[in-house]
Amino acid sequence: VQLQAFGGGLVQAGDSLRLSCAASGGTFNVVGWFRRAPGKEREFVSAFNLNGGSAVYADSVKGRFTISRDNAKNTVYLQMNGLKPEDTAVYYCAARPSRVTVIARSPSQYNYWGQGTLVTVSS
Repeated sequence: VQLQAFGGGLVQAGDSLRLSCAASGGTFNVVGWFRRAPGKEREFVSAFNLNGGSAVYADSVKGRFTISRDNAKNTVYLQMNGLKPEDTAVYYCAARPSRVTVIARSPSQYNYWGQGTLVTVSS
């Protein structure tokens, strides 16, 4: 399984950005986005089950970020609106093992990781 995250960049506070996570080489049910800000631990951002059900969001991004998918393109997106300087981080997409259907917030529960894409939000 390979995951490739892209779409990061430098934006100003209040701007929007959409990250993409392209998947290949396998199938899975649960995909999530995480981020690591400078000097901080990797933290959960959002996750959902590709087969349905509600998405889960960190409180810090709820109402501003939206996770979605395009099954035909094997791609998961993270639409980020109202970006804040504190959203600055390297963003990673990740997937749980293929048989798992439960969403998890802990990075340790995800086996497959993309390489990360940097999002920088200036004030």
